Amino acid sequence: MQITKFLGYLFISSFILIGCSNDDVQENGGPVNSALPTSNRQPLGSSANDLLSDTNFNSITIEMVAVQGFEPTLTAVNAFREFLEERIFKPDGIIINQRTVSSSNNAPFTIEEIAEIENNERTLFNEADNITVYVYFADGSKEDDADQQVTLGSAYLNTSMVIYEGTLRILSSRPRAPLLSTIETATLNHEFAHLMGLVNIGTPLQTEHEDPESSGHCNVSSCLMEAAIEFGSGMMTMGDAIPELDAQCIADLQANGGR
Repeated sequence: MQITKFLGYLFISSFILIGCSNDDVQENGGPVNSALPTSNRQPLGSSANDLLSDTNFNSITIEMVAVQGFEPTLTAVNAFREFLEERIFKPDGIIINQRTVSSSNNAPFTIEEIAEIENNERTLFNEADNITVYVYFADGSKEDDADQQVTLGSAYLNTSMVIYEGTLRILSSRPRAPLLSTIETATLNHEFAHLMGLVNIGTPLQTEHEDPESSGHCNVSSCLMEAAIEFGSGMMTMGDAIPELDAQCIADLQANGGR
């Protein structure tokens, strides 16, 4: 799943819409990533229960790999940890391992190029009772971005996601745009929620709330998993509030082993 952003103006205030499409979700599990262990190159959503519950994995490690100069803000990392603590059962803890790498100099990126970077840069994989998720903060944009529609991030395998940090920084620098940390947190939470199987991607629906016009997304207004969410700054907007999961999405996660 990929998260996209549209920028516009409503009277004197700005607003940003976050939306998703499933361009990067393929029936064969997404881009080929043959260098990864089998357990970490499965289809999106197939590890939802393993991420949510302590049945097979008692701890989780998030391997955050950022291009030098494009590291996520501390505020966003802390907020992301809080999001995980609220939704998953990992009695032995949540570990966030951050490091930086050199640029690949390939921007703008195809999802296949992002997968190839993972082949070269990912160092942590599922082991014993610890499950590992890889998050790459790229120094550029997705290849098919347009002037008014840009991709913020993509969850493309069962434990793999990318954040287009270069794009986030450009958008956050525009007048009346949300804080960078707000955009980062919303993107991290949204994409990880896809790894957790939302909506109806590995985590079964408890009630019917999948958007019929946008598979993998919620039809509840203002839910984190809605295909288009408005947040921003200025008058007549929601300020820098980060969208949250609605009750139906939370019920789905709880039924699949989460909190």
